[in-house]
Amino acid sequence: MRTIDFPLEVKDVGEDGVIEGLAAAYGNLDLGGDIIVPGAFTKTIRGRKTLPMLLYHDTRRPVGVWTDFEDGARGLKLKGRITTAISDGAEALAMARDGVLAGLSIGYRAVKERYTESARELIELTLLETSLVAVPMNDRASITKVKHIAGDGQLPSLPDFEEFLREAGFSRTQATAVAGKGLSHLLRGEPGGASGADYLSALWAGLSA
Repeated sequence: MRTIDFPLEVKDVGEDGVIEGLAAAYGNLDLGGDIIVPGAFTKTIRGRKTLPMLLYHDTRRPVGVWTDFEDGARGLKLKGRITTAISDGAEALAMARDGVLAGLSIGYRAVKERYTESARELIELTLLETSLVAVPMNDRASITKVKHIAGDGQLPSLPDFEEFLREAGFSRTQATAVAGKGLSHLLRGEPGGASGADYLSALWAGLSA
């Protein structure tokens, strides 16, 4: 699962838990080098009644539900309600109104995409959930995937490694350079050198510090 973050203003959160905000903007080049193309959510929201509202993309911490989907010229706007009857929901409402939770972050899978010289254009997306998050914030799902690769002793393919780095916040150019240098080091198999798992673990420690 990939994520994209967008700002959320305190005025968008009511005392009764009603919340609304722009979950995804069209035509905006984000820090990861991605652009969402208008119409990317058309299929995934067609006939949809609800969408999970999570805290920090943690499936164990649902805090409400999104019930209204408005796909406009600017992007995808969502409206829902935080469930204050549960402790996580009450906590999320308090933090959102205080500005601690300052963003919405969509969890999605790319169905159709294309690469240009300067960006990755997301043409069709499957919307899985939308979370309340602190902004900026690392994508926890991406971190889990990178940690798994770093610890299982298996070398990822170059495209996979580049994707992990891009999801961690690197630009396309940076990800290509770092991934190429890292895998080149591993494949040389220098005597006395670090193992693939050790090298990737050390690299990940540096990225997440």
